[in-house]
Order: sequence, then structure tokens, then C-alpha cells
Amino acid sequence: MTYLMDEIALNLSPGSKVIFQGEQYVIKLPLGLDTVLIEKISDRVQQHAKISELLPLHSDNAQSPISKTNNTALVSSKDWEIAKHRESVIKPLSQLSACSLSLAEEAGKQLILSWRQIYKLINSYRNSGNKLTSLLPNKSSGGKDKGRLNKTIEAIIQAAIDEYYLSKQKSKISLVVEEVRRYCHFNNLKAPADMTIRSRINRLVDKEVVTKRVSKQLAEQQYSPIIGSFPDTPYPLAVLQMDHTPVDLIIVDEYHRKPIGRPYLTIAIDVFSRCITGFCLSLESPSAVSVGLCLTHSVFDKESWLIERNISGNWPIWGKPDVIYVDNAQEFHSEALERGCDVHGIKIEYRPVGQPQFGGIVERLIGTLMQLVHQLPGTTFSNVADRGDYPSEQKASLTLKELEHWLTIAITEYYHQKIHSGLGMPPIEKYKCGILGGDTHKGRGNLPRIQNKKVFLIDFLPIERRTLQRHGFMLDHISYYTNGLSPLIADRKKFGKFIIRRDPRDISRIYVLDPISQSYLEIPYRTISRPTITLWEHKQALKDLREKGLEHTDENLIFQAIEKMRSIAKDAAMKSKSARRKHERVRMTNENILHENKIENSELTENDINQKQIKIFEDIELW
Repeated sequence: MTYLMDEIALNLSPGSKVIFQGEQYVIKLPLGLDTVLIEKISDRVQQHAKISELLPLHSDNAQSPISKTNNTALVSSKDWEIAKHRESVIKPLSQLSACSLSLAEEAGKQLILSWRQIYKLINSYRNSGNKLTSLLPNKSSGGKDKGRLNKTIEAIIQAAIDEYYLSKQKSKISLVVEEVRRYCHFNNLKAPADMTIRSRINRLVDKEVVTKRVSKQLAEQQYSPIIGSFPDTPYPLAVLQMDHTPVDLIIVDEYHRKPIGRPYLTIAIDVFSRCITGFCLSLESPSAVSVGLCLTHSVFDKESWLIERNISGNWPIWGKPDVIYVDNAQEFHSEALERGCDVHGIKIEYRPVGQPQFGGIVERLIGTLMQLVHQLPGTTFSNVADRGDYPSEQKASLTLKELEHWLTIAITEYYHQKIHSGLGMPPIEKYKCGILGGDTHKGRGNLPRIQNKKVFLIDFLPIERRTLQRHGFMLDHISYYTNGLSPLIADRKKFGKFIIRRDPRDISRIYVLDPISQSYLEIPYRTISRPTITLWEHKQALKDLREKGLEHTDENLIFQAIEKMRSIAKDAAMKSKSARRKHERVRMTNENILHENKIENSELTENDINQKQIKIFEDIELW
């Protein structure tokens, strides 16, 4: 059983201590997007170093087998909303050099806290690196927020609030007080004071009250930011815009080089510089997973990613954005994405409904990229009229991997380097100016680099909740177990349901939150000889078994069905485009997982694109 470590970030701001070639250094200043000037602590000798060669000072601690993690999945929705409401008040105060008593008292009125508690929250928020989790209600301490009533009375008050106050009936507070008194009277309990009940109601988050008493739409209108036109951003990664699109290209499968249809692209662009920060190219329809993969690709440094794909270009962009700006599609409202962004200090802002112009930057980028794609064999063009009698399927020749290779070169060696009509300079130069500064302005500085990428990705995986049994965990008829679960199995009844995260692209293992160590445990199949499968394959197998009248399925039947599905898809690939597409989805998913786990894999096929064969991109308007 593997315990997964905390996320470790490499702080690259001047004055930060790092490890270089086994020695302690201090970062003096950035020399470029991928190099810094450092000074050895022992003898103060200075030299330049590549950022990729630096390690966090406390990286040795990260190697311990057990490490705490931010347990956001256990936080109730109510506490999460309280923390977000607190942040809206505390964040502006934390940015002041000093917060006056009058400001603290005013903030206290908004949050129903004392001015002393406001100062504590400010310090906690600053010390945590501006993390929202530092503002969660403290359940372990006494005082005003916790309350001094016994659990029964608290439950009665909460039930009355939920039933009468937080309802479309819009009942008055006085009715809630009467209901609490009535219930206490008939159960021989001492009723709480009126002010105690009223204080519980006053602590409710305004947005939640409007949502429950009126409508979610009105709550969004009143409490979400109103943007008349998309504002200028002051520095790189202040705002990313993200969106999906089907690619205007028919691709072929890896084995038979026959058409399998159009892939989907999820892409993110930095509003300040117009640089592309990351993308996800997939045969799967847009989902919460593709959003999470695009975001993690944006946040991570790209060096190892480029090396794994035999791409020699440079893509020196990494770091957590302040805000991601997206439309209102379902995949942008997933619990995993919202919780993951909250814990990592990334805000999500949604495009106003019915106003597509507010996503114009990323949509123009997609248009620009599709113009480049239209030069490739197998393009579908933007519409039927443009395509005319061009035989897209007959001309198709690129695999998904080759398209990814081509797209990366198009981004790093063409789009980032060409003068942008709206900026007057190449996007990468604009990004460099924003990070390093210039003669007339100060740069933002290099952002911290995430060291433990796997743990960061887990924070954006879908959440499941299950109880622990003697045989381990059971998710959708598949058992997961490891001997390391034995101590938890002995006391499993006191833990209730465990928090579990699962990667839909590879369900051969799950990540279980250990309630004792507060670390994620990596738990494999109980039968480890089972092959790696995707959640999509698993659901398809269950559907096929149900259609055959096998309502009570077991694990053996599921894996037998998947093996048959794979065999049929492989045999039919020469005949059926849909079968080839299914087969390629599985193959590419498995290959991507191997890359991410740094398992040695085969090189690209001999048909891989040669950079010399890529067309020169000329006369394409960049927006």
C-alpha cells in the first residue's frame, strides 16, 4: 500500500531557499523564464542555474511515507460556503500593510465575529499562503462560533431553519423561534434564547439564503461578479480562459491507419499574454476529467512532458492561475473541480448566461488554431460549404499522438513566436515581460512549481464515498484491497464512509483518504492480475451484461466481458470506424497512463510527423 505525499511547491521568488546539487542556496533574481541567479549560503558564491535542477529546501521531508493532506472532501458544503464568504472579506484586508481597528470591526459586522477574531483570520490566511482552507470554521475550539448548546438543541434549531427559513415559503425568523420553542416544550427540553436562534440564522451565508428562499439564478445575479466587458489583467496567469471544441480533422487509428473520427480539444489561454498554458486532446467527449487534465497540464512545467514525446521545443509556462474563466457547461460545475480549485486558491468565474462574447479570447484562439488545422490532410474545415467535395476521410493520415505532436509544435514554435496583432509582440515575449519585468514596470516573478504532480492531480479527480469491508473496498462490483488496510479494517465501523478518488482513465487503483494519517492510500485491485481498464469500458460491460439479463454481476463476468469487447473491437477495426475509435480510445488511455507513471513505453511509430514536413504557417491572423 502506497501513501501519497503532500503537494510540494518550489518557491522561486527572490530570497527563497532551495537545494542545488546537494547544497543550500538562496534565489537572488530571475535571469529568464527557465533560469535564475542563486547564491550559495555557505560561501555566498553566485551562479546561474536552470529551474528544473532546483529542489525545495524541505523536499527530503516529502519523502516520508505518511504526510498530511488537505482533506477538502470531508468539509461540508455549509462550512465551505462560510469559508468562501470569509475570504471575500478577509482577502482585501490581508493585502493591506496594516489593518486598522475600524476596518476589523466593520469586517466583524459582516462576518458576525469580533475584531480579535478578524485579526486571527487575517494572520491565518497570510500564513497559509492565502489558502481558503485556513478560513474554515474551527470545530475544535470553543467560543462564539462553536456554540455552547448540546447537540440535541443544535439539531432542533438547524432542522427548524432548514424547514421553515430556508424554504420558498420565506417564513419569518419569529416563526422559526416559535417552532423551536414548541418542539422543545413537547419534548421536555429547555428552549434556547431567542437571540441564540436568531444568531444561527444571521450566520447563514447570504448566497445560500437567496438560493434556498428565492432561486439559484437570483443568487448568482446578486453575488457573482458582474463583468461588463472582459477586464485587462495586470500580469501573467491572473486569468485563464478555458473551453472545448471538436477538432476540424479526421484522425486515424495507430494500428491500421484508418479513419476513426474527430477528437476533442480542451485548451487554456492566459488572458494577459495570450500564451497557451496547456491543453488536453482526447477521443472522449468533454468532461470534468478533460477539464482537470487541461488545468493540470497548464499548472505543471512541461519539460518532462516534452521529453516523453520527443519534442525539442521550449514551453516555459507553469504555475497556478488566480482565476479560470469558463462557460456554464456541466463539466465546469463538478464537485471535484470546484473543491480542487478552492483548496489550491484558484477561483472559478462563469461566463454570464447568454453572453458568449465574454469568452471571446479563447474562442478566437480556437478559431486561429483551427485555421492551422485546415492545412492538414483529413481536415473537415469549419463547415460543409468550406469543405465542398474534399474527401476528408480518404485524406486522413494523422493519429491522435501525431496530432498532439503537431499541435505542440504549432503552439511552441509558431503561435507563441509570431507577433500577435492585438499585443504588438509575440505572446511569449509578452509573457516574459509580465514575469521578469522591464524598464518601466516590475514583473510578477516566477511562480512556484508543483513538485508532487500526482497528488495535485488527485485533488481534481471525481469523488466517491464507500464503507470499508473485511475484503476491502467494493466500487461498482470491483474489489480493491491491500494488506496495509488491516489496521483500518479492525476499526472500520467507527470510520463510516471513506473518501475515495478514482481516475476514470484507469480504475485499476483507487485513492482512499486514511482518516488517521489524513493521507491518500493507493489501493490496487484485490486481484492484481486484472488488466487496467477505463471507467467507460467498465460501464459498457455492465450495460451489456444487463441487456443479457445478468442483473447480478460479479467481477469475473465484468472482466470477461471487457476482454471480449476488446477482442471484438480489435477484430472489427478493419471494417468499422466506430470499432476502431473504441479500440483507439482504450489504447491511447493506457498509453497516457504509462507516460504519467513514467513507465517505459515504445517510441512513436515510424509514421510520426517529421518536423521538416510540417507546413510553414504563413498569413494566419493571430487574435
